[in-house]
Amino acid sequence: MMVTDRFSGWGQRLLPWFGVALLIVAADQFSKMVIEKAFHLGDVRPVTAYFSLVLAHNRGAAFSMFDGGAGWQAHALTVVGIAACLFILYMLARHGSQRLFSGALALILGGALGNVLDRLLHGHVIDFLLFHYRQWEFPAFNVADSAITIGAALLILDELLRVRRSG
Repeated sequence: MMVTDRFSGWGQRLLPWFGVALLIVAADQFSKMVIEKAFHLGDVRPVTAYFSLVLAHNRGAAFSMFDGGAGWQAHALTVVGIAACLFILYMLARHGSQRLFSGALALILGGALGNVLDRLLHGHVIDFLLFHYRQWEFPAFNVADSAITIGAALLILDELLRVRRSG
């Protein structure tokens, strides 16, 4: 097999999943752009009794972990995000024919790229979805975070199905 044949095979396995990831990035970045134009930082607009839109800047990790750090976290999380994206691309190239596994990875890749873009462009991640009940609030999040969470759940489902098939 020639080297070009190997790369074209990778490309065929990667292309559909990269397309899914790009759709996630586009939806994420578009939604953040709309919110940033319509809101001032800290604005909260109730949509229902349990859901509001808000403009929040998160310098930390998922669900605002490390948000109060001294600034190191933005750089570290950007490096971790880029490394995760590269690893996911490698896994997609190797396992692109496994639909559920690759679909899950594509969602995680799109979410990671969306949040890495925010960190590179703004120095923080833009969050705007806020669920709450009485005095309790779930930390604000975004489309990218949702894609990562759904992708992680699908990875767990894929593994459970794989164990079930082999057992």
